[in-house]
This record gives sequence, C-alpha cells and structure tokens, in this order.
Amino acid sequence: MRYSQLATTTFLLVILFVTGQAQTPAAAQKYFQQGVKSLAEGNLEVAFENYSRAIEISSRLDNRKPSTRLRANNLTSSDDTSTITVVDPFTAIAYTSRGVVRCKQHDYDGAIADFNAALRISPRLPTAYIGRAVAYRVKGEFDKARADIERAISINGELAEAYTNRADLKLEAGDLEGAAQDLDRALKLNPRVAETYYMLGFLNIDRKEYEKAVANFDQAIRLRPDMAGAYHGRGTARMSFGRFDDAITDFDHALELNSELPNTYMNRGLAWLMKNDDARAQTDFDHCLAIIPGLKGELEKRIALAKELRTTKHAHSAGNGLPVRP
Repeated sequence: MRYSQLATTTFLLVILFVTGQAQTPAAAQKYFQQGVKSLAEGNLEVAFENYSRAIEISSRLDNRKPSTRLRANNLTSSDDTSTITVVDPFTAIAYTSRGVVRCKQHDYDGAIADFNAALRISPRLPTAYIGRAVAYRVKGEFDKARADIERAISINGELAEAYTNRADLKLEAGDLEGAAQDLDRALKLNPRVAETYYMLGFLNIDRKEYEKAVANFDQAIRLRPDMAGAYHGRGTARMSFGRFDDAITDFDHALELNSELPNTYMNRGLAWLMKNDDARAQTDFDHCLAIIPGLKGELEKRIALAKELRTTKHAHSAGNGLPVRP
C-alpha cells in the first residue's frame, strides 16, 4: 500500500486558484481565497468553513424549499446534490476545493458528495473528476476511480495530475508498463509535480530498480520536503540493498511528519530486526498493529522471513529479499 498525500493513499488533486465570474459576489471570492490560504497552511477546519461560506454566498437551493437553504453546506451523500440550483459556476470550483479538504479530513463520502455537486453544476470540470477518483480509490471502488480519471483525461488531456493518478491505478493493478507510460506523459506535461516522482519511485521498487527508486524519491522530497510517503518509499528502497541505518533515518522523518503510518512502523521494525535490536523492533511492530490490527498475520510472516534472512546472511547484505512493505 502506497501512501497518499491526501489521506494516506497517494493521489494528487489540483488545488484551485481561481478568479470569480463577473457575477461572483466579492464576498464569495474573499472567502474562497481565504480557504485557499488556510488549506495551504494545513488549517483544514478553517478552510472548510471558508469554502462553505463561498458556496453559501455564490449558490442557492431550490427556492421551493427555502427552509433548507444552508443544506448545500452539509452534503453527506450524492442524493443531497439534486436540490442545488446554480447561480454562479464559480460554485463548482468552491465545491471541488471543499471536496479536497474533506479528502484530507478522511471524510470520503462527504468529499464525493461535494464533487458530485460540482459536476452537477459544471459537468466538464476535470479536477472534480480527479477529486472524486481520489475518494473512490481510497474507498476501494477502483472501477469508479478509473472511469473518473478517464473522463478527466478525455476532457483535458494536458493535466499531468490525471496521468499520475491513472498510473497509480495501473500500478495497483500490476500494469507496470502502462503505469510507466502514464508517468512519462505526466513528466513531459509538468516535470515539477512531486507526486509523479513519488509514483516513479514505487514503480522502480516493483521493478527491483532500487537505486533509481532512491533517485526518484530524492526528487520528490526536493519538490515536497513535507511528503511523508516519499521518505517512507526511500527508506523502503534503501532497505532493499541493506542500507538499514539510512532507511531508519528516512522512516524517522516519515513518522515525524505523520505518526499514523503503519507500513512505516512495520518496515522500521524490520530494519531494527536486521540490526539485531529486537526490543526496538517490537516497539515498532506494536505501533503498527495499534493502527491496523488486521496486519497481524502479514506482519508475523514478514518477521519470520526477516529472522530467517538474519540467520543465513550478514545483516548488511540481507536487504535484497527482505520482506518490506511498500
């Protein structure tokens, strides 16, 4: 399982910086820009409130139901979007941006409702399809995610983010060649998207190209120093050729940025195990299972294999074949 920058599964969303239409109330634009600023600062609750105010000001509900005027700010399912009447297409952008916030808050059903609302207003808004694909992917609804990414690309084939997202789906399905083609296309469109290098790193790991993986994770970190998943990926690649100390340093950085990464605890524990520090290893394994108890069976198999490698090879040459978890 690769880690995302939205909600611990990686998919890239376009954060929208827009100006309103001529009819867009100045107050709506003001709240929207405040939402952009709050989201960039990581203040999700404030971003949510600002985008909600932008939605409220720039849209209205069916005037046959005036008592539910503010319901547009409390969408929780796709059914709720059917009463929205558009005053300003700007509202679709605000819904899409609030959907990004909801993804970051792990409220994927709420995010899907917001993306649905955006698409009801602007059916050809590619970023709303990308956003909805993100949420569907996290929920394990891969067919829906693929359909939305394909729709986004059919509308605008120049969005690097869409190809990066499609590559992730292809990599998940084991289509390494298809993923490589999409990532190559993404880099040609925009060579400064950190998530593209992040995905390339995991493609390299799947191909056992560990040095290339480290180089791609290096580039992702240069572009996004706060990307916990990139440190996790680089650490995983380094373990694959026995650089356990460097790997542990990377896992430390990842967990400083996000302390809720079970695979990172698992892999750091395996690194400690290979260094014969069983006590630290067990502490990390305990943290891993505290986050996802269902990993116990898999973890036990990986620990057993690591111990077997430890007894048959020198620790610093035992990386290749170590049962790390991407």
